Amino acid sequence: MKTYLQRMGRSLQLPVAVLPAAALLEGIGHWLPQNWGLAQFLQVGGSAILGQLALLFAVGLSLGMSKAKDGAAAMAGVVAYIVPTYVLAPKQVALLLGIKVSAVNPAFNAIAGNVFIGIVAGLIAAALFDRFHETKLPMALSFFSGKRLVPILATLVMLLVSVVLLFVWPVLYDALISFGKFIVNLGWIGAGLFGFFNRLLIPTGLHQALNQVFEFNIAGINDIGNFWANKGTKGITGMYLAGYFPVMMFGLPAGALAIYKNALPEKKKTTAGLMMAGAFASFFTGVTEPLEFSFMFVAWPLYVIHAIFTGLSMAFAAFMHWTAGFTFSAGLVDYILSFHMPIANKPYMLLVQGVVMAVIYYFGFDFAIKKFNLMTPGREKTTDDVSVEEVATSDSDDKYMIMAKKVYAGIGGHDNIKVIDNCTTRLRLQLNDTDKSNKPQIMDAGVSGVNVLDKNNIQIIVGTEVQFVADDLKKLYDQNAKVETVDSKPAKSVKTNNDSDVESGQVNTFYSVANGQVEDIEEVSDPTFAQKMLGDGYAVIPSDGKIVAPVDGTIESIFPTKHALGIKTDSGLEVLVHMGIDTVQLKGEPFDIKVEAGQKIKHGDQLAQVDLDKIIQANKKTDMMVIITNMPNVAYLKYQVLDQKTKLNQIVLKATTK
Repeated sequence: MKTYLQRMGRSLQLPVAVLPAAALLEGIGHWLPQNWGLAQFLQVGGSAILGQLALLFAVGLSLGMSKAKDGAAAMAGVVAYIVPTYVLAPKQVALLLGIKVSAVNPAFNAIAGNVFIGIVAGLIAAALFDRFHETKLPMALSFFSGKRLVPILATLVMLLVSVVLLFVWPVLYDALISFGKFIVNLGWIGAGLFGFFNRLLIPTGLHQALNQVFEFNIAGINDIGNFWANKGTKGITGMYLAGYFPVMMFGLPAGALAIYKNALPEKKKTTAGLMMAGAFASFFTGVTEPLEFSFMFVAWPLYVIHAIFTGLSMAFAAFMHWTAGFTFSAGLVDYILSFHMPIANKPYMLLVQGVVMAVIYYFGFDFAIKKFNLMTPGREKTTDDVSVEEVATSDSDDKYMIMAKKVYAGIGGHDNIKVIDNCTTRLRLQLNDTDKSNKPQIMDAGVSGVNVLDKNNIQIIVGTEVQFVADDLKKLYDQNAKVETVDSKPAKSVKTNNDSDVESGQVNTFYSVANGQVEDIEEVSDPTFAQKMLGDGYAVIPSDGKIVAPVDGTIESIFPTKHALGIKTDSGLEVLVHMGIDTVQLKGEPFDIKVEAGQKIKHGDQLAQVDLDKIIQANKKTDMMVIITNMPNVAYLKYQVLDQKTKLNQIVLKATTK
């Protein structure tokens, strides 16, 4: 559940990143004389973005939460949002319930533009895309197969959701409003609690969920939207935003200075670079993660103190009714843009509060670091047991590629990587085993921090330029994947999986696995095989169901679903015979296996009798694949097809061990 919410927070960064455009238009519009037509024009442009925030959330979540990150998922998100906002509009609700529009529950006036509806729509669209974007319909309906099917399903599902919301929404909306009123009634104390818990939740990524309640309109508070639209009460609107400015522009940079002061003499230069970069990002843009993650885990008591200081700043600003607002974060850029907003109240006093917060942060951090001997950056003990290897770079590499190469080496390279992703400031990586990562090696890339979440998930704090590092990291991953699967340069000797020597230069001759049409492996309509993710090989589209051994060897394994089996040759090649595409779903019904595990076989011996009609009736492909799965280590291929329309044993494929 926590991982799912973290993915939500990451996905919401895309629509949130659009908000500075609205702030820029609104801010400039209010700076200009209000009798100028241009001023009004710019303000309307900013309002246009803020007015469609729920739709932006639907698009961002549907795209970000779907595994393929495909534009069709975003289209489904738009459709999923449109349906309930139209069906549950007061006019339609009156028609459905057979009542007058004036008698419709006021809660339905808040359906359109409510980000809660946008969030629900985006999550449902993403789930539908992941489940159905490869669905194949019968021939008569084939036009609507695959990605085209997803928006259709989104329409149907959201119609059902609309029926549920017809009865649930008034109750849910009243509950959200009650929660919002409860917080609002706490006044400055509520603002302080919000700031405190917001910081505490940042390590988990769950702070984004908390932000939705106070900063947007889920519970009717909508502090960001109301501030930039000049709605609400002067001195109240913006109370859940203003207290961040003294922290991010003054407090955290002062805390960074205290961390630098307490660094060991030999590490002050490195610490200075790290702290200056983090302080600069915090002051100008309000992006605090590079600083916060630098001490969040290595000196967690200091982070709790930081959360307390943030709560105090939020509470005091709200108590004094000093307000300013932001759309992205509470840095100098947003502060300047919000300064002349009519609803801002004494925003200049936040600068005075900022100076006070700087003093509190500096002396508070300095005292805590010394008192509790906290291992903040620059104070950690040097470890000699973990080496940092020099990573090869080239003159053409820019700073992002150099950083990516060092991170790539530090996380264990291609074989240890499962997923490469990023949010606003962090690389979010899934590894096969985080224990194989080398933290000093990663830190040598110049990152701000490393957070190992569990056995498979690791986060690396890079900063606001993380996107460029992530892109280069993906390039390295793709390049190494190609090298490992295509490289055909011979080597002297290697080890197979059972650590036995494979004789250099030995040739294994393969034969046809069935009567039928030879098919290049790259033409197979399954990316796993076509992109040679499992290894190189060939395929045959069979004309009958007799499947025979393509090579001499031993039956190593037979899959429980009978759709595939493994053969190992005497020289160590591991061969997969995969019968059909996606036939694992048929649970073995079309397959009659004629061999047993451990059995010695010769090419031409029958492996299985396959009911091709059952495979076709199940809307599956009958392609018979022969794949050498340990090719990256031991072999490369040479093809010699004797006849495109093969009969048994009339295709010859030679696999030469390195």
